[in-house]
Amino acid sequence: MTASTMVGEGAAPAAAPAARAVRRRRLPFSPWHLLLAPLSLVFALPLVWLVLSSVMTNAEINRFPPALWPRGIDFGGYRYVLGNAMFPRWFANSCIVSAVAVGSNLVLGSLGGYAFARMRFRGSRALLALMLATMVIPFQLTMIPTFLVMKWLGLVDTLGALVVPSLVTPFAVFLFRQFFLTLPRELEEAAWIDGCSRLRVLFSIVLPLARPALATVAVLTFLATWNDLSWPLIAINHDTQYTLQLGLTTFQGQHHTQWAAVMAGNVITVLPVLLAFLFAQRTFIQSLTSSGLKG
Repeated sequence: MTASTMVGEGAAPAAAPAARAVRRRRLPFSPWHLLLAPLSLVFALPLVWLVLSSVMTNAEINRFPPALWPRGIDFGGYRYVLGNAMFPRWFANSCIVSAVAVGSNLVLGSLGGYAFARMRFRGSRALLALMLATMVIPFQLTMIPTFLVMKWLGLVDTLGALVVPSLVTPFAVFLFRQFFLTLPRELEEAAWIDGCSRLRVLFSIVLPLARPALATVAVLTFLATWNDLSWPLIAINHDTQYTLQLGLTTFQGQHHTQWAAVMAGNVITVLPVLLAFLFAQRTFIQSLTSSGLKG
């Protein structure tokens, strides 16, 4: 083998990173963005259409073919929604139910997940399997038994009927359990040697490291509770106890529907969800970068 051949073979691997560097200089972003940018626009179209429809008149929304752009900005739908005396009450009800559900799932879900992850007791595996099996049962099979339980407790037509079934979910317990299993036991054992109880270990050591799981459970619970319509439609009868999703259905009548008001109400309803997503996105990044163990 000649020296020139050896130099050529050694230069080939070295030339590959240089070629990639040249391509990066020509393309200042990842090539995946060429695919993800059009897809993001496609997924954003319904949200854009919702915002545009909220500033249209009912005549423009009902016109066929539908108008793709409003002739003028009309805030009649927003005035109709915000002028409804019950709208602030519906918004407050949704906030109360969602806040209680998020808080209870964080507390009870972390307690249950820690018990399944660190404590061994008789029947723990069977109980875990039984709990996970409930996740595959559709809501249509459980709504009647749940309604009967709420009726027996005297909670029908109250916010308690919306809060109690959502106090803790199997998904929250399972997610916390899976995350706690990834944490090293040495941290907890050191705290036990210092005389800490299990609860103090959980709240002082384990949960500060579990911020990604806490943020995930909080956001997913908030989204599920805030957007729920089927269960409030069954459990609530009086309009003073309506949630925001259930209250918006009153704008749709049998013969006439205030579509501008429906669109405006949906825009207001979507805003907390978007804020929760943006907050969760930042929280995920900060949690993942700050929860690592240092040697």
